[in-house]
Amino acid sequence: MLKKIKEIFKQFRLSAMFYNVALAIIVLFIFSFLLYCLYLPTLILFYITLFAVLADALLLFRNEQPLSASRSAKFQRLSNGDVNEIYLEVNNYYAFNIKLQIIDELPEQFQLRDFLIKTNLKAGEQKTFSYQIRPVERGEYHFGSINLFVQSALGMVERHLTTGQNYMMPSYPSFIKLRQFELMAISNRLLDAGIKKIRKVGRSTEFEQIKEYVAGDDIRTINWKATARRDQLMVNHYQDERAQNVYSVIDMGRIMRMPFEGMTLLDYSINATLVMGHVAWIKQDKPGLLCFSDKVNMLVNADRKGNQLLRLQEALYNAKTGFGESSYESLLSHVTTKITQRSLIMLYTNFETLNGLKRQLKYIRKIATRHLVVVVFFENTELKELLETPPKDTFRIYEQTIAQKFDYEKRQISRELQKYGILSVYTAPDQLTVNTINKYLEIKTRGLI
Repeated sequence: MLKKIKEIFKQFRLSAMFYNVALAIIVLFIFSFLLYCLYLPTLILFYITLFAVLADALLLFRNEQPLSASRSAKFQRLSNGDVNEIYLEVNNYYAFNIKLQIIDELPEQFQLRDFLIKTNLKAGEQKTFSYQIRPVERGEYHFGSINLFVQSALGMVERHLTTGQNYMMPSYPSFIKLRQFELMAISNRLLDAGIKKIRKVGRSTEFEQIKEYVAGDDIRTINWKATARRDQLMVNHYQDERAQNVYSVIDMGRIMRMPFEGMTLLDYSINATLVMGHVAWIKQDKPGLLCFSDKVNMLVNADRKGNQLLRLQEALYNAKTGFGESSYESLLSHVTTKITQRSLIMLYTNFETLNGLKRQLKYIRKIATRHLVVVVFFENTELKELLETPPKDTFRIYEQTIAQKFDYEKRQISRELQKYGILSVYTAPDQLTVNTINKYLEIKTRGLI
């Protein structure tokens, strides 16, 4: 019994309406000293209010479990960098209509302190609410309790109920974007995402089958022996070469901690790597992964095993940036000894200056002697915004001059790489996935690997 009374006091709240009415009664009692005719009506109002509070409390607290609430999501994990939908389902077991306020205790990573849902529920009604969150870093996201503040039509008392167990959702690299690209590929809508159709140069040399000639087939592929046997035109059909190694090499040094729109360059690279691995898998190639900073931290060998994409996802979930300088010498040593077959290496890194590139260029050139290297580095979108803003004073002109210098150096990096026959992708962070896939498809089409 004592425990039940303690629980009631814990949940009991006086509403804002009660305090407004109480303030009005106090003011009327004060004025009743001057105008005695106000005293009796004020006293009656006081007893009516007291009765309303008792009646309201009886209505709200006579049920032990008047409400239930649960939290759910479309997926059991969050997709990093994407908008994720969270659902709250609330059931009203009261025999009357209620006013309800819902406060969900969101993970501390979001730093949101103003979450509030206000609604009305009819007697016995069940209602589902949804809200959106966008995680910008990988890791565990711990949701707290769901707080329900319920009032009856009288509105004098409020009952605070806490329901829903603490809930943890891990934030993984962007699997939502991966699904979007997969669905676009199935529905032939990749152009909507910016994936370009690239004209084939020449033809593939990997034979697939002999088939009947149809209008539009290359007459150079006619198989005359098969034509003579079947007494109709037959052509050789070729396909893109398969089972080639495609390694995503991610720089995890301090330069990749730079944030754009809340996400670090590392997280943009990880999201793009996951999609790239999936596209390579669809293209019958073997995706792999290598992460490095001052040393090589992680290596997932290129393979086409059934669980390869899951291995990539788990490895990328645990990838963390360091504060040290990245060692391209260690990268060269590891690539030379561990990746013996010629492969496509998509190197996700960033160089802010031409001198920064030149310090590492000798190692990249040595890797490029054995493998096809594509250096992916990032456009500083904040500099671009600064350059596009008309200057208003001398200081702004000075800032834009410095910004133009940095922007020019970024473009010089692409030219410097091109001078040594190294491919590059210079992209804004939010366009990274599309641009890297386009480059991969271009390389496949041109038969460079």
